[in-house]
Amino acid sequence: MKLEMQIPAGKKIINIKELKNIGFSYYQINKAVEAGKLTKLNKSNYENCDFNGEVSDFIYVYAYAPTGVICLMSAAVFYGLSNYWPDSIDVAVPKKKNITTLPDWPTFNLYYFESDRYETGILERWTGENRFKIYDIEKTVVDIIYYRNKIGIEETKEILTKYLKREDRNINKLYRYAELLKCSDVLKTYLEVLI
Repeated sequence: MKLEMQIPAGKKIINIKELKNIGFSYYQINKAVEAGKLTKLNKSNYENCDFNGEVSDFIYVYAYAPTGVICLMSAAVFYGLSNYWPDSIDVAVPKKKNITTLPDWPTFNLYYFESDRYETGILERWTGENRFKIYDIEKTVVDIIYYRNKIGIEETKEILTKYLKREDRNINKLYRYAELLKCSDVLKTYLEVLI
């Protein structure tokens, strides 16, 4: 049996359900692991060892935290709002979600968001056949302002300044998010200083 013909070469993270849909049995999945074609990440997900696409650490989030959304500094770097690359991927999960197994690499910083903060502004992005969820740019800026004491005042100012210089900025959406997520007064203060 030629396993490499059955495992999609452009899929880095593949779960048991997807493997079963392709026609793999549990026995064949174990054989693929033994043959070095797959690496078991956790009880549901595998890494394709013959992957030949663009690698992004963000695609690992779906394997370990399926409800996870890239947030804060990781999202800010993704949008070009900061040059500081964090050591770990910032990941938002719903407040009551229990994430028990995390990888040794890449490392995740988990943020447990209340439902309004978690559900607002989620986008789905694809890199080849692999997907990840990330907050839109306005939600990212509002979260950075909300967590400014943890992020750092200078970093927060830099991110907001870079956002304001973008042609695709949406100040109305930024204000709407800030009001919904209870940091509109702080946003106004920052904007008065920067504009």
